[in-house]
Amino acid sequence: MKKFILFLVLIFLLAGCSEDRITPTERFDEFAKLWEEGKFADLYSFFSSDAKSEYPKEESIERLEKIYHDLDIHDVEITYEKLSEEDVDAAFEKGKATVPFQVKMETMAGPITFVYHAPMQLEGEEEETQNWYVQWDPGFIFPDLKDGGKINITTVQPERGEILDRNQMPLALNDIIYEVGVVPEKMSDSSKGKLSELLGMSEEKIDSALNASWVQPDYFVPLKKVISNELVNQLLQVDGVMVNETEGRIYPEGEAAAHLVGYLRQVTAEDLEKDEEGKYSPNDMIGARGLEQLFDDVLRGEQGVKITIAKEDGEEIILAEKPVKHGEDVMVTIDVNIQEKIFNAYEGDAGTAAAIDPKTGETLALVSSPAFDPNEIMYGTDANIWKRLEEDEQLPLINRFASTFIPGSIIKPITAAIGLKNGTLDPDEGRTIEGLTWSKGDEWGDYKVTRVSTSSGPVDLTDALARSDNIYFAMEALEIGPKAFTDGLTEFGFGEEMPFEYPIAASSIANEGSIKDEILLSDSSFGQGELQVSALHAAMMYTAFLNDGNMLKPTILTSEETGQVWRENIMTKEHAKLIQEGLRAVVTDGTARGAKNADFPISAKTGTAELKQKEDEAGAENSWMVAYPTEDQDIMLAMMIENTHEKEAGYIVTKTTEILEEVKK
Repeated sequence: MKKFILFLVLIFLLAGCSEDRITPTERFDEFAKLWEEGKFADLYSFFSSDAKSEYPKEESIERLEKIYHDLDIHDVEITYEKLSEEDVDAAFEKGKATVPFQVKMETMAGPITFVYHAPMQLEGEEEETQNWYVQWDPGFIFPDLKDGGKINITTVQPERGEILDRNQMPLALNDIIYEVGVVPEKMSDSSKGKLSELLGMSEEKIDSALNASWVQPDYFVPLKKVISNELVNQLLQVDGVMVNETEGRIYPEGEAAAHLVGYLRQVTAEDLEKDEEGKYSPNDMIGARGLEQLFDDVLRGEQGVKITIAKEDGEEIILAEKPVKHGEDVMVTIDVNIQEKIFNAYEGDAGTAAAIDPKTGETLALVSSPAFDPNEIMYGTDANIWKRLEEDEQLPLINRFASTFIPGSIIKPITAAIGLKNGTLDPDEGRTIEGLTWSKGDEWGDYKVTRVSTSSGPVDLTDALARSDNIYFAMEALEIGPKAFTDGLTEFGFGEEMPFEYPIAASSIANEGSIKDEILLSDSSFGQGELQVSALHAAMMYTAFLNDGNMLKPTILTSEETGQVWRENIMTKEHAKLIQEGLRAVVTDGTARGAKNADFPISAKTGTAELKQKEDEAGAENSWMVAYPTEDQDIMLAMMIENTHEKEAGYIVTKTTEILEEVKK
């Protein structure tokens, strides 16, 4: 009986030892998990003594880590099959085993998959301290590296897509520019000073380039890229200067489309830190503002990458290859001829304008004046350009067409449309208004509404629009009421982000979101108060008058469907026609008479936005005009010029009329 019990105990002990021992695959599993997690330093402790002897850390683990970093290797997945019990028993008997495995990974050039094997070595003098170790070799990195070889990365930079107008005229294109540099050994004592003057670079910055660690006396040292042929000719007269042709971004419209198109800048450390998708590399150029920034992902394309192993015998083995994907062109609805004509018409005045096709909603021009030259920002030689632009009182860096402003009387047709829809405004009913000022009564205190001219009889809608009668519209707004007026403006898109690819500030009704008192209601009815409108929104609101009461959605890409409706049936066809008639009367008999003798009939509404804190004080004025050809109706121009109190009467009318005549030639 005692012998039987002893036999059972021995069997139990032997079974326990068998279960406690770590198998080769279990040990490899630990190794594989560390490998997948990128814990490279911990892998070395799994190396066999022979592997450590043949491959020190710098030739194995540190090399592996560097390769994974350089190739942007991630999402590593290692799979293997466990050894059978018979194979495990044989492995312990021999002290050796082999674990076949497969590695899948993602790299900068795409996925790489390979199959390899892990020789396992049992090491340790005492049975209780024995363990399995990996007989590592460079094939674990990539099998083709086992017998030597060098990993190479070849990149192909994508060509940036161009930005084209509706007629395929370039707004931003890739063209020949000049890279200016010097060969140090050919420079004379005066070269540095002349270069500093011509390139707008400090001598310290030139020295910094010349003292770079890689520079040799006979090397070409690049300093700056320029586009001026005249400047290149001057630079070539300086000892040691060399000029190479290269490709760069050019903006043919210069200032005229600067805010619309934008420019490029070099990637910053902050960009790289935020770049979770790995889109950028330190030398990349990316869109800084405008269309260049807005459509940067489309324009930039994707770099081509090829990862290869170069063997000593000259053989090249391709591990992974991602073909270059050139950037796509972006074609916009803008017409560069219209863009130029509008910008040039400002002649340095500050202001903004938007031109659209009122039958399709296509944006023909978006102008902000004054502006900057994106070519000068990228290739100019003025070392103080940013300081000069930032200190300019005209604020040329501000994108005015993306901003909102007090609209003045161009809002009156909208007030009329709201009143007509609500049934509070009878277009045929005349209001008897006496004098130049009007107040509701004592409850308004000292507040009075002022109009620019008296009327000889009752004032109806057409007359009120033609003469831009503030009192008429204030009276009508009181009939409408604050809530209905606010709701009416909301129907016209106020308080809502415009459904437009280019970000434009939303037009707003009041600082608190809605009109809550009669005085603010009165002011708002004729475009003062706290109303804020963008030029593009002003133009889009007027499309409702030309499309039977439907306000169109603005578009800027030629790929977008045209004629989309943003707001449907915000007035009846009959009411839209009534407003059209009033807008024509503004030119024939009203405040825009300066357009009466144009080459073709024009319909319009003028507006003056008074920028003052108190009613009885003098202040600056901005002038507005929204106009379109009465018959053709193929362009709607909303234009604003700042500080027109310093200009002659009718200044905005003259400018707008001249632009329409130029466009229609």
